[in-house]
Amino acid sequence: MDRALLRWWDGRRPPAPQHKGITMLLPGRRRRGLFVRTTVAGIVMAVAAGAAAASADAGAESAAATERRPADQLQRLVDAVHDTGTVGVSAESTSPDARNRARAGTAEQGTGRPMPWDGRFRIGSATKTFTAAVVLQLVGEGEMSLDDTVEHWLPGVVQGNGNDGSQVTVRQLLQHTSGIPDVLAEIPALNTADGYRAERYRDYTAEELVALAMRQTREFPPGTDWSYSNTNYVLAGMIIHEVTGRSWAQEVNSRIIRPLDLADTSTPTTFPFVRGPHAHGYAAFGTDTTIDVTELNPSMAVASGSIISTTHDLNRFYAALLDGRLLEPAEVDALTATVPAPELDPARYGLGLAEIPLSCGGSYYGHRGELLGYTTWVGVTPDGARTGTVYVTGDGSQDTQSAMMTLVDQELCRSGAS
Repeated sequence: MDRALLRWWDGRRPPAPQHKGITMLLPGRRRRGLFVRTTVAGIVMAVAAGAAAASADAGAESAAATERRPADQLQRLVDAVHDTGTVGVSAESTSPDARNRARAGTAEQGTGRPMPWDGRFRIGSATKTFTAAVVLQLVGEGEMSLDDTVEHWLPGVVQGNGNDGSQVTVRQLLQHTSGIPDVLAEIPALNTADGYRAERYRDYTAEELVALAMRQTREFPPGTDWSYSNTNYVLAGMIIHEVTGRSWAQEVNSRIIRPLDLADTSTPTTFPFVRGPHAHGYAAFGTDTTIDVTELNPSMAVASGSIISTTHDLNRFYAALLDGRLLEPAEVDALTATVPAPELDPARYGLGLAEIPLSCGGSYYGHRGELLGYTTWVGVTPDGARTGTVYVTGDGSQDTQSAMMTLVDQELCRSGAS
């Protein structure tokens, strides 16, 4: 199977054969990325490689695994991720009676300083799950409907080059079935080292981002196909503002961060620094030279990928999302009602999260996130009882995504914690 399929999420279609590593997207157009789609289809192989690896490990080491303490298993999995070439790795898994943590690598190149426990990092596209949760709360309160059109809330914003907001619903935004093109290829700071150095502190407005996306031709008629687009969630954040009269960041803080006491989670809007304990992020932009990319104004990501959090806070959020603390049953059902995502097969996509097969049977819900220098993978069982989150710094290699998925799969499949 094509090694490029190891690079999942935030992706759209498999890259052309001549594009390797972290190149991306539109045919002939190179994307580096962020929580952007890198060389996509990762679920196809990530599930195949990750889940198959999990099954193989389980079969080969079943007796030893029953004797190994849960923390030892997690450390082994973290070490395997680090061995794929990342600078640092940190992970946490939870179950009803245990919380396990492990780390490997360094927080800053050249220092030997270990990865911080509960270090903060840019969660990239895992932000989309927060945004979808806010929208669904507003739906449950009767303030809006998933069947509302984009034009209803944002008149004249989505138009041109075949794009038509009157044909796109809020549900289609959250599902990535809108056909609206992605804006991130237009962001210099995410695509080259020179672009990063020149524009890492640049402010973007949501309106500006959508206008950039509208320069591109619609990918397909709404509802007829699936394609990952960060512009969808920029628009969802704008709709939240229109419905509530308050910014997306204010709503995420008041509806999710404060009620769940996610003390290490923040919506930095335009602030370019990571406050508190954190590891540095690194990127090579497809070259042989790695640079520190920790400082970044995340305004180009807004409701699609700008949140900063920790493994512990992400586990708490995803558990609360599915166990009924944040959403009523009807909204949980809408959240987890998935549609085919051909590029991610056998995974399917719901509203701001994916349903992914488990090697031990059944499935889990989760999301990948990447924002320049940081990549995360988070998963939760359907009842919210077990969670697993891992993040890495640096680009890693073609094997990194598979190793991260294997970690989450094995932690969610583990039958018990001692």
